[in-house]
Amino acid sequence: MTNHQAPAISPVSIRERTGSISAAEIISVLKGEITALHIKQAFSSQVAEEITANFIRNPGRKERKDGVPGEYVGASHYRKDASTYFAEAKDARLHVEALFGNLVDPVRGLFNALKRELHDQGIELRLARSEDGEANICRALSWSGGGTYSLEPHDDVAQVLNAGNDELPAVANNIVAALNFYPSMAEEGGNLRLWSYKPTVTDRKSLGVEATGYPYSAAYLETVPFRDLQLKAGDIGLIDGGFVHGVTGQSGIGKRRLVLNSFFGFARRDLILWWT
Repeated sequence: MTNHQAPAISPVSIRERTGSISAAEIISVLKGEITALHIKQAFSSQVAEEITANFIRNPGRKERKDGVPGEYVGASHYRKDASTYFAEAKDARLHVEALFGNLVDPVRGLFNALKRELHDQGIELRLARSEDGEANICRALSWSGGGTYSLEPHDDVAQVLNAGNDELPAVANNIVAALNFYPSMAEEGGNLRLWSYKPTVTDRKSLGVEATGYPYSAAYLETVPFRDLQLKAGDIGLIDGGFVHGVTGQSGIGKRRLVLNSFFGFARRDLILWWT
């Protein structure tokens, strides 16, 4: 057993409020001014219920096979090279679009609003792409892990650094933002827990999670302060994915916890990439 140094504590700045999310706040997260943003009642319960129903009856719904228990619709670049990921994104595109049916898609709405705002600042926002295709706007995930965490503590940067020979690794030099829309939440638990800890490459190597950033043990994080964001259906969460975060255990009865997830970040000063 290696003697790990205790994790270095990094301060976090969390903003929680009700209403709609603003492009300025999103840019603040990308610039590291805010660590986490929790917007309550950010989209309508009617839209939330419709998306949840579309997920449940979606023919593209699959069980995860990468050691992270849950079901999903869409593509994930986690532990995949670029060509595999973009091929999967292409195959899943119609299923992702089917999540929204005839609704006004709140994820694309946010993407387009942010794109306009950034364009005025001379910054391009677009979906990540390669010769194999283009990323989808989001993916839908329903975590089903039992125990203390339904999604173990992890960071989102390691997987981007190891994303293979495409555009994404450049984003890992900057802030990797994780954006979550919550169409459905468990009655109890399923909170987003954010630790005041932003691991370095050296930290990940010493813990054996350099390629995945998953999972960090509860024992290792014991001395690190954390905050829980109490999420409800219709909320949006946006965090600096370089900080370790996880999803607390949820009651297995009643509603499922469903999240629409996307990642984005600066690849260059004038370019922000968006992917799943």
